Amino acid sequence: MKWLTAALLTIAAVLGGLLLFRTLSPAPLGGDALGAPKPLPALKLTSERGQPTRLNESDGRVRLVFYGFVRCPDVCPATLTSLKTTYDTLSPELRKRVLVQFITVDPEHDTPAVVQRYLAGFNPSFSGLTGKAETIDEAARQMFVTNVRPLPARDHSSHQDTPEASGSGADNAQQAGATAREAARLHGDQVSVVDGQGRFVRVYGNADVIGGVLERDLPQLVRQYAN
Repeated sequence: MKWLTAALLTIAAVLGGLLLFRTLSPAPLGGDALGAPKPLPALKLTSERGQPTRLNESDGRVRLVFYGFVRCPDVCPATLTSLKTTYDTLSPELRKRVLVQFITVDPEHDTPAVVQRYLAGFNPSFSGLTGKAETIDEAARQMFVTNVRPLPARDHSSHQDTPEASGSGADNAQQAGATAREAARLHGDQVSVVDGQGRFVRVYGNADVIGGVLERDLPQLVRQYAN
């Protein structure tokens, strides 16, 4: 019977080791990894504090990059709220190694001051980038983000002297029309992960961001991608 006892103890030890290995092994990351890290170009942009910077500029932190715009009515505030919740769940030590970064796709309206005020409503530590429209377009293209401007407004200048086109009512209608057109802007709603060397490495779709997959993965992302 001693041999049976020894065999059972051996099996128990093996099973215990497998259980411990599973416990210690990190869960597979969600989102989608790029086939190889993509170095970002040194596109000239401006921070929310008005300081010149570049798309590939990095200080060793993992960057969670989201393209959006201040006048966005729904997706942008929902995503930034989710990123705020995700960031707030991190330990103080991990927060030092993560930067949430908002890049506007509406630079004509979203000046550094406008972006700074907007982000302060979510978390003052969030960073924002703006710049020339063609530079933003190229940055979005490099990170596989859709960015389609709304159609231009029809020219009503020929009617500007008619009674129907004058007064506060017309002004309000024109402003409402401009807001509606801007809200129709199409842009990608994913969150891109940039490593501590300024390389684009992974992307999370909006469902994974809102659904908590990014929040679950973030500690592991920091360990894997931060310098």
